[in-house]
Amino acid sequence: MTNPASDAIKETVTNNDVVLFMKGTATMPQCGFSSKVAGVLNYMGVEFADVNVLADDGIRQGIKDYSDWPTIPQLYVKGEFVGGCDIITEMTLSGELDDLFSKEGVSFNKDAADKIREANA
Repeated sequence: MTNPASDAIKETVTNNDVVLFMKGTATMPQCGFSSKVAGVLNYMGVEFADVNVLADDGIRQGIKDYSDWPTIPQLYVKGEFVGGCDIITEMTLSGELDDLFSKEGVSFNKDAADKIREANA
């Protein structure tokens, strides 16, 4: 059984290479975790669609059901759920996020990614 929220979520993650479901927007995050992930993506120069879950309760709950993941933010790359703030942070620091973007053909600034790792070494 589908509902309008899950249909909208599926359409969004299918039609955008990179999607961040977050509290607030990329330019105005409304929670620290959302801000951190959006900040990493922005710094790395990744083009992404931001979906403000605070603007729609159906999407806010729907994304948790869609991914079977209890928290927000949630990052999707090429339709696949990647993770939340802790996972994205770990993947950024380990270089796994670079590998995923490269493998999926998502453009990003490798120098910026390296700078994040240097700053956190």
